[in-house]
Amino acid sequence: MDQDSQDHSKLPELKLDAKQAQGFLSFFKTLPRDPRAVRFFDRRDYYTAHGENATFIAKTYYHTTTALRQLGSGSDGISSVSVSKNMFETIARNLLLERTDHTLELYEGSGSNWRLVKSGTPGNLGSFEDVLFANNEMQDSPVIVALFPNFRENGCTVGLGFVDLTRRVLGLAEFLDDSQFTNVESALVALGCRECLLPSESAKSSETRTLHDALSRCGVMLTERKRTEFKARDLVQDLGRLVKGSIEPVRDLVSGFELAPGALGLLLSYAELLADESNYGNFTIQRYNLDSYMRLDSAAVRALNVLESKTDANKNFSLFGLMNRTCTAGMGKRLLHMWLKQPLVDVNEINCRQDLVQAFVEDTALRQDLRQHLKRISDIERLLRTLEKRRASLQHVVKLYQSSIRLPYIKSALGQYDGQFSSLIKEKYLDPLESWTDDDHLNRFIGLVEAAVDLNELENGEYMISSGYDAKLASLKNDQETLELQIHNLHKQTAIDLDLPMDKSLKLEKGTQFGHVFRITKKEEPKIRKKLTAKFIVLETRKDGVKFTNTKLKKLGDQYQKILDEYKDCQRELVVRVVQTAATFSEVFENLARLLSELDVLLSFADLATSSPTAYTRPEISPSHMGDIILEGSRHPCVEAQDWVNFIPNDCKLVREKSWFQIITGPNMGGKSTFIRQVGVNILMAQVGSFVPCDKANISVRDCIFARVGAGDCQLRGVSTFMQEMLETASILKGATDKSLIIIDELGRGTSTYDGFGLAWAICEHIVEVIKAPTLFATHFHELTALAHENTDHQPPEKQIVGVANYHVSAHIDSSSRKLTMLYKVEPGACDQSFGIHVAEFANFPESVVTLAREKAAELEDFSPTEIVSNDASDKGLKVGSKRKRESSPDDISRGAARAHQFLKEFSDLPLEKMDLKEALQQVSKLKNDLEKDAVNCHWLQQFF
Repeated sequence: MDQDSQDHSKLPELKLDAKQAQGFLSFFKTLPRDPRAVRFFDRRDYYTAHGENATFIAKTYYHTTTALRQLGSGSDGISSVSVSKNMFETIARNLLLERTDHTLELYEGSGSNWRLVKSGTPGNLGSFEDVLFANNEMQDSPVIVALFPNFRENGCTVGLGFVDLTRRVLGLAEFLDDSQFTNVESALVALGCRECLLPSESAKSSETRTLHDALSRCGVMLTERKRTEFKARDLVQDLGRLVKGSIEPVRDLVSGFELAPGALGLLLSYAELLADESNYGNFTIQRYNLDSYMRLDSAAVRALNVLESKTDANKNFSLFGLMNRTCTAGMGKRLLHMWLKQPLVDVNEINCRQDLVQAFVEDTALRQDLRQHLKRISDIERLLRTLEKRRASLQHVVKLYQSSIRLPYIKSALGQYDGQFSSLIKEKYLDPLESWTDDDHLNRFIGLVEAAVDLNELENGEYMISSGYDAKLASLKNDQETLELQIHNLHKQTAIDLDLPMDKSLKLEKGTQFGHVFRITKKEEPKIRKKLTAKFIVLETRKDGVKFTNTKLKKLGDQYQKILDEYKDCQRELVVRVVQTAATFSEVFENLARLLSELDVLLSFADLATSSPTAYTRPEISPSHMGDIILEGSRHPCVEAQDWVNFIPNDCKLVREKSWFQIITGPNMGGKSTFIRQVGVNILMAQVGSFVPCDKANISVRDCIFARVGAGDCQLRGVSTFMQEMLETASILKGATDKSLIIIDELGRGTSTYDGFGLAWAICEHIVEVIKAPTLFATHFHELTALAHENTDHQPPEKQIVGVANYHVSAHIDSSSRKLTMLYKVEPGACDQSFGIHVAEFANFPESVVTLAREKAAELEDFSPTEIVSNDASDKGLKVGSKRKRESSPDDISRGAARAHQFLKEFSDLPLEKMDLKEALQQVSKLKNDLEKDAVNCHWLQQFF
């Protein structure tokens, strides 16, 4: 792209005469206005775009408007830009694979007669696949989702339909959702949705706006369709054409849903599945169950760096980039993408993947051997799709053949494994491979290709049917060779007659204009001029020589051309037959693609586990209602993979009723955020089936990871930093269960210190007492550490808080120089001070500012005599100042905290998404005033006002 932006002066020149220009302009003005559509016009050697599209392309891809040219004159003129073929591919990839705000259209024609030949959207790449993946692997399979929400007083029921055009899968789901659409968000993330269809509404309700916000967080293109298009009429009949097998199971599946069939019905017409007969009988249909996988919302995917981002400095910045060591051409990458968005929750399924990874980790020779063979495997899924769409050539069939002949080597390598998981490998891989490679399946396909295709010509880059495959083809080939010999003999005789050395002086050439001709140089022509004019016909005299023929050569040449044309026609007919026959093996290749891509990803996990600077370990997995989360010597896989990092491992022990909720304090840049994220990443990796970067790991399966880390302003949507923080936290409070994992980093910083602390305290108490999910809560509110001591003896049993523990990231301050050194170790107990001023020194603040900051901080510090005792006895009673302005009795604190908890509950119950800004502020102000009145009799609450 950069090169094109620099060389826009060398752009292809749009050359149209006045008549052509007028014809094109008249056509262009008839096109319907669509602000999302980027339209290109194929000019054979290059492409053009016009009007607003031209300006968009010039600014976005050439970074200058000097690339624009004017087509037409005066008020009829429009801006135009020309684009080379390479640049067109770049723009197409950016619009359809990276952005989600445009569709792409390609027109062919001339003058005023143009027609749309290709169209694509981020969810339906359609006919642009050949352009997009001509020189690039297809890393992800885009999915289109249609949502049909039904808003009711007690919530919203959502009907969901989806279609994955790469894997040819249709799906249905129906579920209740909350006001933040947390279930919709997790479904869109898990399915890898790129485009979402919704019913259009003339007046946007607050619920619809919230749903649109959820789509935008997931980076999904929103396409609105009339509500009447969400219809399920004839759906079962239509699915009967598309789906493999009997219609009865399809009818039973569809009848179990109320709203989802309408969504799926719309998708069938939107993706035009029934218009393409090659789709018939090639799709599968499934019920999509939200509880089948760990749920991840867009915030968690971003916080844990699960997928690649354009801002990544290198591939190891994301979990996908780090774990992607796949060998197959595209299939393994797509499956890894899917697995990372759909971590398992079934202990047996997780252990099955872990067993296979362990087998490959322990047997280095097997792992390396299999990976070498997988490097020779093509993208079978995409080849199959091309085959079924009848767009395939002999080259596609040959690529499937070349992949097929690797299977005996893969089978042989797997068969030699005799470790503890040999029965599992036999069941998962060897037995299926044995049944698919017998004489009725792949061996028959291999036999077909070896008989039909001239494999010797492959070295020359020629894909041809072998002449021995068909009697007519063999006869034509024989005639062709006979004529070639006769022409060669004539060439030889003519050289003798003209007394010229054959090939050196008298050349025989074949061209499109004259067919077979003789050619001599101009230097030789005077020597044979008499013979030339007497016995030959001179066709052309140019600088490079004289071309001539005679009646014999012309006759033989015409015969040869006729035979050649017949031979090519026969080749084409046979290629069609061979391709059609190859397509009958699609079911075997589908199963094979699934097996090989799974093998590829598991080998990738094993390769990562063994090649990391510090080896990974196999985690012990327990069901969600049992066991604890213990990570000893845990590391962040992406951070430790950076060249400049010497990673310091840390233990994390989330133990039920002891340290299930951990408050982590400590200085900025001390490693709090990295620590809490690495716990989430380790659990995600374990449930995907990978080994984890720990010395030892015990993991109780989690059904969901909620992450609230960092807040960014969304002023374009009228949402402040603090409101965004509260909305994200509300979705945690509403969506999390005791089987989830919650990661919260720096909550409550977007408002005043006391308000923020009060909210943070009440949220913590709500998570501990009501949700009861394992939680890592990183904060600068050191006062929160008192929560761990709410279960002291003087508290009544019903008021005691169980399972809260304090941890801190350690730092050392040199007593003489006051310099701060980060130790990056997470240790039991609370942190006894803030280090903000020391971090300011790191950032080279002026010395006068730092000195004044120290003085002001010293004035404001007012530690009470109340001491907080560390939760770890080994700290020998580490004392930590609670940093409160007033002393408060335990009863006073307990009463105040309960009232703060009530305040937070009332706040979280406010339907903020349905209110305008003024109404929301009034309601929050009323809650605050009520809290202020109740604080009159509570010292602990008074400190917040």
